[in-house]
Amino acid sequence: MRIIPLLEIKNDYLIKGFQMEGVRNIGDPFVFAKKYYKMGADEIIIIDSVASYYNQKNLFSLIKNLTKEIFIPITIGGGIRNLKNIQNCLDIGADKVAINSAAIKRPQFLRQATREFGESTIISYIETKIIDQNYYAYFNNGRENSNIKLEDWIKKVQDMGCGEILIKSIDKDGTLTGLDFKLIEIINK
Repeated sequence: MRIIPLLEIKNDYLIKGFQMEGVRNIGDPFVFAKKYYKMGADEIIIIDSVASYYNQKNLFSLIKNLTKEIFIPITIGGGIRNLKNIQNCLDIGADKVAINSAAIKRPQFLRQATREFGESTIISYIETKIIDQNYYAYFNNGRENSNIKLEDWIKKVQDMGCGEILIKSIDKDGTLTGLDFKLIEIINK
């Protein structure tokens, strides 16, 4: 088993919400990342939860500082729109890059990214929510429904060559009710 904490950032603060809404500031992401590292985390994923929505990037200084003190793989996501954004993330010390909104808007971007940087570097980050008994892929931090069924999107992402898929259940986010076993069954298929 691997321990991989996911830290969500908004305006330089570590946040936690309830179903990706009503976020509250819970502290300094640098402090939390160092604690996870010292406790034995195998990898850390850091997502700027508003970068795509507000067309901004706030994580570069955080990642630069983290890579000086944390020596495990770091994945960065949020606001990744083009190959230059990916290169910038890798240049500051990220090992992997997670892409959601830009991939939904332009699926070929995933193929370009995996060809340029390798399948092991590009992660498809999928936010999903159940509507009328079907899961759909969402983007812009769970604010917009792509109207693409999750199963179809997973197939497309695999065809684009992504080495990893990170799936977040909007319905379960922050509820402390455990895993979404129906979602896990769908993913396993």
